Amino acid sequence: MTLSTEIRTDILERMQQQYEIEQFYYSEAALLDAHRYDEWVELFTEDARYFMPIRRTRNRREMGKEFTKPGESAFFDDSKEVLRGRVAKLNSGTSWAEDPPSRTRHIVTNIRIGETEGDETRVYSNFLLYRTRLKSEEDQWIGSRVDTLRRVDGALLISGRSIYLEQTLLLSRNLSNFF
Repeated sequence: MTLSTEIRTDILERMQQQYEIEQFYYSEAALLDAHRYDEWVELFTEDARYFMPIRRTRNRREMGKEFTKPGESAFFDDSKEVLRGRVAKLNSGTSWAEDPPSRTRHIVTNIRIGETEGDETRVYSNFLLYRTRLKSEEDQWIGSRVDTLRRVDGALLISGRSIYLEQTLLLSRNLSNFF
C-alpha cells in the first residue's frame, strides 16, 4: 500500500466515523423530540453518567471554577438508573411539569471527534434545545456537550455526557427535559 493510498484510506475511515456519529446524534434528537424516552435511555451504557454542572460567572483568573465539579451541586448528576426513573415518571402521567407534554426541538451541531482510547471516543458538540409548553411558555437552552461514546456489540452507546449551558441564570420554570 502506498502512502497516498494509506492517506485516502485514513480520510475515508474518519469520514465514515464522522457520519456514523452524526447520524447517532440526529437519531437521538429525534427520539427525544418524539417523546420516545424508553428508547432514548437505552442509548446509554449501564455505567453511564449524565452530568450537568452549574455555571457561575467568574473573573478571568478564576475560569477554572466557572463550572461545578462532580460531587458538588449540579443540575443533573445521574446514573442510567436515575435516568430510567425520570423516564418512568414522565411515562406515568403524574409528572406535573410535563402534563401536558412539552413540545421540543433538539438541534445538535458542530460535532467534533476527539481522542479515541480503546473502544471509547470523546465527542464534542453544541446544542440548542427549544421548548414550548402550554399556550405561552417558551424556553431555550444553548450550550455544549462532551460525550464519551463506547462501542458495545457493534453499536455506539453513551457512557458519559457532560452538558455545559451558556446560561448562568435559568429562567425556565423547570428542567424536566433531556439534553
